[in-house]
Amino acid sequence: MLGILLSVSALPSEPVSIEPENWIPETGDTFTVDTKNNRGYLVRKDDSQYTSFRVVTGQLRNVSYIGRYYYAKTPDKNWEALSLHHKARSVTFGDGRFLRLYDDNERTAYGIHGHRYAEEMLADEDNERFRSMGCVIVSDEMLDVIQETFHANGDYLQVTTMNEKPVFTIRSTEPEEPDWF
Repeated sequence: MLGILLSVSALPSEPVSIEPENWIPETGDTFTVDTKNNRGYLVRKDDSQYTSFRVVTGQLRNVSYIGRYYYAKTPDKNWEALSLHHKARSVTFGDGRFLRLYDDNERTAYGIHGHRYAEEMLADEDNERFRSMGCVIVSDEMLDVIQETFHANGDYLQVTTMNEKPVFTIRSTEPEEPDWF
């Protein structure tokens, strides 16, 4: 019993924040985007650690883009990144990497990518970073880390976009003992 108490008390009560430049992707990591405050979070599967960084999300207005007219706010939902595409270098896609987001295994127009002017957009204050056409724009350095995370998960990444700051609660990865013991 004392061993159980010692191991429980050794767990940190709050998740540990890691600087983005020190984050090393692991299998099971997920990506959460706070679309209200334009923050991205890579999170360990047990929520024990995370890193936070600036992102750009969709404009809060109607737009006309690639033949479509729509409200460009990044939708709040659970996605899966299931494919990595290499587009030509451009203003819109930066170096061309595009992690495609899927909704219930259906391909969408949304994704995670860089932008030629990403550094300028990311330097803006939170309320000025609603500048994409709905995708999540990140710096090239963070796209490197997100892409590594995608590969660490077998070319898969769970992505959640939500209109609030996420709350992380440390979860045990140990199997629970049945209550009949």
